[in-house]
Amino acid sequence: MIDEVDLDLPVRAALPELGAALDERGAAVLVASPGTGKTTLVPLALAGAVGGQVVVAEPRRVAVRAAAQRMAWLLGEPVGGRVGYAIRGERRTGPETRVEVVTTGLLVARLQRDPELAGVDAVVLDECHERHLDTDLALAFAVDARGALRPDLRLLATSATAAADDLAAALEGPVVTAPDPMHPVDVVWNPPARPVPPPRGMRVEPAFLDHVAATVRRALAEAPGDVLVFLPGRREIDDVARRLGRVDAEVLTLHGGQDAAQQDAVLGGTGEGGRVVLATSIAETSLTVPGMRVVVDAGLSRRPWTDHARGLDALVTVLASQAAATQRAGRAGREAPGAVFRCWSEAEHAHRDRHDAPEVAQADLAGFALQLARWGTPDGAGLALLDPPPPTAFEAAREVLRGLGLSGDGGDITERGRAVATAGVHPRLGRALIDGAQAVGADTATEVVALLAADVPGDTDDLDERLRTARDDPRWRAEVRRLRQVDGLPRRGSGARGAAAVVALAYPDRLARARADDARGYLTTGGTGVELTAGSRLRGCPWLAVADAVRGPGDRVARVRLAVPVDEDLAREAAAGWWHDDAVVAWEDGDVVAERRERLGAIVLARRPLTDPDPAAVAAAVRDGLAAEGLDLLRWDDAATALRARLAFLHAALGEPWPAVDDESLLARLDEWLDLTRVRRRADLARVKVAPALRHLVPWSQVGRLDELAPERVTTPSGRSVRVDYTDPAAPVVALTVQQAFGWERAPVLAGVPVVVHLLSPAGRPTAVTADLASFWDSGYPQVRAELRGRYPKHAWPEDPRTPGQAR
Repeated sequence: MIDEVDLDLPVRAALPELGAALDERGAAVLVASPGTGKTTLVPLALAGAVGGQVVVAEPRRVAVRAAAQRMAWLLGEPVGGRVGYAIRGERRTGPETRVEVVTTGLLVARLQRDPELAGVDAVVLDECHERHLDTDLALAFAVDARGALRPDLRLLATSATAAADDLAAALEGPVVTAPDPMHPVDVVWNPPARPVPPPRGMRVEPAFLDHVAATVRRALAEAPGDVLVFLPGRREIDDVARRLGRVDAEVLTLHGGQDAAQQDAVLGGTGEGGRVVLATSIAETSLTVPGMRVVVDAGLSRRPWTDHARGLDALVTVLASQAAATQRAGRAGREAPGAVFRCWSEAEHAHRDRHDAPEVAQADLAGFALQLARWGTPDGAGLALLDPPPPTAFEAAREVLRGLGLSGDGGDITERGRAVATAGVHPRLGRALIDGAQAVGADTATEVVALLAADVPGDTDDLDERLRTARDDPRWRAEVRRLRQVDGLPRRGSGARGAAAVVALAYPDRLARARADDARGYLTTGGTGVELTAGSRLRGCPWLAVADAVRGPGDRVARVRLAVPVDEDLAREAAAGWWHDDAVVAWEDGDVVAERRERLGAIVLARRPLTDPDPAAVAAAVRDGLAAEGLDLLRWDDAATALRARLAFLHAALGEPWPAVDDESLLARLDEWLDLTRVRRRADLARVKVAPALRHLVPWSQVGRLDELAPERVTTPSGRSVRVDYTDPAAPVVALTVQQAFGWERAPVLAGVPVVVHLLSPAGRPTAVTADLASFWDSGYPQVRAELRGRYPKHAWPEDPRTPGQAR
């Protein structure tokens, strides 16, 4: 078939080496830059070399259609002849089809149905560097199938980046690199004149979009040719398009949510100038937009992000990596010299991530885990996965599957799981589709699931209202038609709870009850706090089934974006697996709580006091309270504080067996010194006698030495008793007048540590501080005597203070 194409693209030069590698090894990796022909010429070359079908898998639907149309055009025939395609809900193939382009998700589904891929002689996994979940699964399953069932199956992975070693290792094939005659691209660094806050969650600052629009105008003025503008999503595309309303150029948009005619209008352009194409990252490597000479890069990307602890997932806006920026810039140099205007500084560029993280590191892994379970490898063992899933995220995903009844305790797929896995939607929505059709009928179930799966936009958080407006959305209608064809879908259901039942089945962990003290706030069964917006029509509903909520970085609670009212009976029914009736003895809100609770997950439905709680459980709760709030829950009177200081001194001076008495050590040995058997609540802790309790930490053999080694008071030569201050465990202190120290040749020594003596005037004012009293008598005292004896003539000031009995 390649012989029929009169098009000399750079990848042609690599076809002989690529063919030889596939003939010899059966698998290979092709590294070729965007626009060099790898997506269109390579499949046609393979089709001429094998007898069966060539399946080409693309990560995006728009790329599937574009690749098939381009190959069919090169052969001079319509799509559906020798070249066809299939995407979710749409297929154009025929009996003569030799090259079929599909999404990676459809390839995964085909491998699950038929691991031998009967009739297929070659599989091309395109754009593997993008590292989507379905791409990783398709690669792993295809390698596994080839090793076990189809050693004759040819596997080719293509990448737009040179970092192909992991792919080559997974395929056990060589790397073939196509020449890259890219034209030079001038880089123009164009940061905003004033600092703009970085993106937060989905939000991009309007001031930054103003700057992007201004950069587009600059590019149109300074560089000839069509302009390709990279933006993170549809909202930003629409916002920048409005800002370019009066620009002297045709402004077009390109993103995955458009219909085929809109996409074709962009991809079928002539490239004669006068166009501005605002695109998402689908134009980064998956598609070639003809005629582009100039790129304006906003430097942002949209990535999936999952809060696994709360079961919430969302798209977030992040700074594009250096690798992504390089790919985008290359779009300006495919056909002629070009220019890229980057909306950030060169210094900032140096601090960006070098590469994008694979989707498996960030995304919701429930669908990924379900496909592994369906393949028969619930933990992925033995598969050629390029990166193992993060353990915490993977276990959270497997817990979701178990909670939905899609897998067993060991991870093996259930019959319900098999049915859900074929629905082509997230496992939560698949469960809601299958079980919801049984409960409320297929029509309602498919309509609600289609609304959630197709991400139909709207200005309300009321799902019932959004569902009414969705009927005008062609994507929603197409998804409804597709879902109604799912195998095994019950046609009729019982009950009349409508959308609420379907959402509750999909998200039983997001059933939420209103908080008594917050008009907008709710608590979900999964333990996540959510709140409605100030103007929500759902305010006042006692229960909600939350279909969509987002919690941005730093947010206290998640914000509800889509929900439907439910009643408590439905909540109990849908979240039956979350129902518990158990005894709770715990430290909560600053005290011990002992009660029996009926709860739905984190939502407490009823409380009944426990009249005779287990003493061991109460003690454990008190320990938790002390660990959480600290030892200040106890009453530290003067005796307890003084004893603790003395023990701290002895531990510092002598070490073991004298105990450490810092907070951490006391909490670690709590059971050795504090009797909690009579403590029932916070108030009881304040009545504990702490000083006698602390003495339990002193070994019996050392009890008698406590007063010897760290006495509370010492006696001066004049017979006066002076208190010892152990506040500083490194050096005990005594404070006394100079006259009271007469007769001491040197300072007392306690546990081998000289006492620090604070010498005071007869009026109690500080005069000197010393731990070397003998030296002070020789060098310091004469000066003190000279200064003070005239001021205090009634007090003794002997020349030799070492002589006892001179104080008066």
